[in-house]
Amino acid sequence: MKILVTGGGGFIASHVSERYIELGHTVVIVDDLSTGKRENIPSTATFYECDITNAEAMEQIMAQERPEVINHHAAQMDVRRSVREPLFDARINIVGGLGLLELAVKFGVRKVLYASTGGATYGEVDRTPVDESYPPAPICHYGVSKLTLERYLFLYKHLYGLKYSVMRYPNVYGPRQNPHGEAGVVAIFALQMLRGERPTIFGDGSKTRDYVFVDDIVEANVALLDKADGEVLNLGRGEPVSDYRIFELVSKATGYGNDPQYAAVRRGEVQHIALSAARARSLIGWTPKISLDQGIERTVAFIKESNACLTNS
Repeated sequence: MKILVTGGGGFIASHVSERYIELGHTVVIVDDLSTGKRENIPSTATFYECDITNAEAMEQIMAQERPEVINHHAAQMDVRRSVREPLFDARINIVGGLGLLELAVKFGVRKVLYASTGGATYGEVDRTPVDESYPPAPICHYGVSKLTLERYLFLYKHLYGLKYSVMRYPNVYGPRQNPHGEAGVVAIFALQMLRGERPTIFGDGSKTRDYVFVDDIVEANVALLDKADGEVLNLGRGEPVSDYRIFELVSKATGYGNDPQYAAVRRGEVQHIALSAARARSLIGWTPKISLDQGIERTVAFIKESNACLTNS
């Protein structure tokens, strides 16, 4: 089938695009390269450098390509930036996403797969792991904007019969994750340690997240092409892991021997979250297979091999 992948130059979606191509699908990628990288885009994919909020250009692309499925990963995904620039966050994540749904209906798209967030959607929780029945209460603009498009997907299925599946991601990590941004602690710590720099932990190190390696997330994107229509699925391991534990594991993988430095907690960040994937296991047979130790070792090896530790570019 022909699949249009938004944000296909980015960390997760580039891996998803590669896997779709391996399975024989035709892949069309739309990415404005504001955070994605041209070198991440598979050579056999058709590529359009375009902002999803450019309605005229997106309509031309859809008219030209006529995809059967849209896999929507393009997003403003920086929690801190969403707090600083809420209108920008809403323009990309809500207005851009809504425009995509309008085009999906107009051009007869069969299904939309949507990369949402588990970490920011639920807000502060009183237990972990949380399942999909836990009431969403996001405490940052990013969480609100991602949840809003989930609601629009439900609406468009009800009004127009547009099929969809929502993937609420945990902290996804692995090769190609940006080690120079504000998110992606595994890649950030690894790069800093390989350079001999001292990583910063925000808070006292007790903040917890749920970590899943990118290859496991990719397989969910494959399974959902023809399963779990109209479903919202958590894709987590269900195990809360502290920032300090991540520091320890990355230290072991890099051979770093020093202590971290600490800074104040950043506004809008949830302190504890882990996601139950029992529903995903039941509906699509998905469960993460790569251990945290293995995944971190593979991530560190990629950063070494790509010489990322030697450059700021």
